[in-house]
Amino acid sequence: MIIGIPKEIKNHEYRVGATPAGVFELVRAGHQVLVEKNAGLAIDFTDEQYINAGAKIMNSAKEIYENSEMILKVKEPQKSECAMIKKNQVVFSYLHLAAEPELTKMLLKSGCVAIAFETVTANDNSLPLLAPMSEVAGKLSIQAGARALEKSQGGRGVLLGGVPGVSSAKVVILGGGVSGTNAAKVAIGMGADVIILDKSLSRIRYLCDIFQSSAKVLYASTQNIENYVIEADLVIGAVLIPGAAAPKLISQDLVKKMKKGSVMVDISIDQGGCFATSKPTSHSEPTFVESGVVHYCVTNMPGAVARTSTQALENSTLPFTLALANKGYKKAIQDDKNLCNGLNVIDGKLVYKAVADALNENYTNISEIL
Repeated sequence: MIIGIPKEIKNHEYRVGATPAGVFELVRAGHQVLVEKNAGLAIDFTDEQYINAGAKIMNSAKEIYENSEMILKVKEPQKSECAMIKKNQVVFSYLHLAAEPELTKMLLKSGCVAIAFETVTANDNSLPLLAPMSEVAGKLSIQAGARALEKSQGGRGVLLGGVPGVSSAKVVILGGGVSGTNAAKVAIGMGADVIILDKSLSRIRYLCDIFQSSAKVLYASTQNIENYVIEADLVIGAVLIPGAAAPKLISQDLVKKMKKGSVMVDISIDQGGCFATSKPTSHSEPTFVESGVVHYCVTNMPGAVARTSTQALENSTLPFTLALANKGYKKAIQDDKNLCNGLNVIDGKLVYKAVADALNENYTNISEIL
């Protein structure tokens, strides 16, 4: 198979679809890999390294899309990229279509086969291609929140860990999944007063067991959310419904009751955000203020640590990429229900129900196509 790796063009997105080590594995398996010139240069993966791994360097994204059977990338295709996607071309990347109606329409119109990293599953129903970036985003959320709390950044002027004789900042984490757990680890390590809210009793038991007295873990009732959010210095939104739009856990009225200069970091923004006041931001302009509260809603948070993120992501995606390339997408999907769960768009039809429901679009069962 001919696999194309274009340079990412989203704002401050420096990750790349494959490292030279990953390219070497694909070439060794008998595939041709095309890499756009300087695709990985920003994170010190040079064209020479890709050439040594067996790739062919192409001068433009246009050449990549024209000559590839599968496009391997990180972030969802941007408008200019969608215009280059061909019928039956496999696009394997993060898509987050539940929050992207226009992108969904463009992918449907293209006739491509769009497989989303974030909906590929494992046998235990976890999300193995989302997990590494959730870990990164969770840890980054505390760094970003601590920075935004500084007075010069518009925050309350509160040090997350406090100092002797002065209270630590109160950090409330909504959601105790992969992102929330990693956020809690960093916040605890920095000395913050940490509260985690979740609705899964089994997860609450697990979090209580691993954090013990270093964090307070509570059931995410409406009353608990309101009580603790009002008192928080930093709120982390880390909720996820696979493939679907994130639920709005904090209303605009509740934001108005929060402390002035407090900070909200919405990790769920790729799926529409879990705060009613959230709107997507970028690394170049990461924050905005609403009702006196600083909001950080960057849609590609792991792009801030792009080299680490690229390597971590490839560790998870490479086996699936090889399966798609070795078998062709139809056989790979038929052989692996977990990879099949990643299929969102095929033959101009939307085949992931949570996305169809979120966008009020027609849903087609994949069994009708394959």
